[in-house]
Amino acid sequence: MSALAVLIQESNPEVAETLAEGAGEVEKMTERIPVMELVMDGGWAMIPLVILSILTIYIFVERLLTINKSLKDEKDFMVKVKDYLMDGKVDAARDLCSQTNNPAARMVEKGISRIGKPMRDIVSSIENVGKLEIYQLEKRLSFLATAAGVAPMIGFLGTTLGMVKTFFALKSETNLEIGTISGGIMEAMVTTVAGLVVGIIAYSAYNYLVAKVDKVIHTMEGASIEFLDLLNEPGK
Repeated sequence: MSALAVLIQESNPEVAETLAEGAGEVEKMTERIPVMELVMDGGWAMIPLVILSILTIYIFVERLLTINKSLKDEKDFMVKVKDYLMDGKVDAARDLCSQTNNPAARMVEKGISRIGKPMRDIVSSIENVGKLEIYQLEKRLSFLATAAGVAPMIGFLGTTLGMVKTFFALKSETNLEIGTISGGIMEAMVTTVAGLVVGIIAYSAYNYLVAKVDKVIHTMEGASIEFLDLLNEPGK
């Protein structure tokens, strides 16, 4: 209990009891607010927000599964590739890369297929494969970044329209009841909350996935550098 509540309780028990009852009623009313009713009160602006939320969740889950799959690596992959190449078993090294389903393995496989050509060509082919792999990993992430900015803007647009509706009712009607303006105010508040919630979810999902992609890129760079160092070893 806060110091203010204790002070009120000591000075005027009846007031404290009334405030406690009022707080309890507010809490009960809050618990009874149905989510679907709030969505309906948000007006037409809730339609794009609901669509954005569904697409955001779908893209996040789909991209997360794809990126996590790219992070899976065979144990001692580069050690095995090095052993095969040092023994002259180029085909075995290429088969190992084709059986390992991740971007780093595909980059190394392309490099192995270019063995015997100038180092510049090998590096260029590996870089090209890396760019394609990164593009595949980052696909549809731009939608999450867009949703993170657009959702709050749609929410604020719904807020503005709700307040315009409220003030128009105040202007055009003389005997105005609270129920007439409550709809516009409710629409304004609901769209603001919904827009911010969708925006926060999209922004968090985008940054989380970008961090995961950076981890994959780091793995790809490490594998390519290790492979190129292997080709540059004396006697190779």
